[in-house]
Amino acid sequence: MRDAITSIQNPRVRAAVRLRDRRDRTEAGLTLVDGLRELRRALDAGTELVELYACEALCTAPQCREILERVRTAGVPITTVSEDVLSRLSFGDRVEGVLGVARLPQRQLSDLHLPEGPLVAVLEGVEKPGNIGAVMRSADGAGLSAVIAADGGTDLFNPNVIRASIGIVFSMPVAAATTSQTVAWLNQNGLQIVAASLDATINYAEIDYTGPTAIVLGAESVGLSDAWTGPEVSRVRLPMLGVADSLSVSAAAAVLFYEARRQRGRPAE
Repeated sequence: MRDAITSIQNPRVRAAVRLRDRRDRTEAGLTLVDGLRELRRALDAGTELVELYACEALCTAPQCREILERVRTAGVPITTVSEDVLSRLSFGDRVEGVLGVARLPQRQLSDLHLPEGPLVAVLEGVEKPGNIGAVMRSADGAGLSAVIAADGGTDLFNPNVIRASIGIVFSMPVAAATTSQTVAWLNQNGLQIVAASLDATINYAEIDYTGPTAIVLGAESVGLSDAWTGPEVSRVRLPMLGVADSLSVSAAAAVLFYEARRQRGRPAE
């Protein structure tokens, strides 16, 4: 290991902290991976770690020791830091003893390889990392084939997306593209487009999701753009029986994904 760092003013610590900002992540081509499950899933997916920060006093769980051993075996530099430094680098209240700096994965539409009868989620203009991460967890649970961020307000590998998705962003096939590119790609791949909309007249459960399908959701504040209003788009609504006019995007996504899964039946194990 490198010498321990005890000051949050250390230049390397300050450089890592700057990776919280999207512009700095893009310029450096790096992001932060915080948490044991997140790091394990990043490693399992073959994500390149360039450095690991570890606090020996906090790294007491067997899972933490396992991460350290895997990283050490891979030849990734490990820097020991104090509890104060790791707390400064980490997100929220869950400090688990290690935090990684990873090379930003490059995920484009051309990188997606769809199985037969795919079920794909499209998020247009969704900005909150927590929402994106929560949608990915539901997509993973319902067995979706891919998640596409169209005209995204945040990047897929924002550290908060990584944390909210508990690292599923590394294992789930994901891509970022413009809305026009996404629409063209869906059409080229023969997917029916089902778009969630407050002004739709079709109940979400009346659609047949058993064929190749893309489920499209927009930002809670503005909904979907006019790109999702063509004759090839089926617009559906989720009935609201209370005073609220809509669900959160992550809750709506879960309802739609699991309705599609219900129609498709239990996958083979």
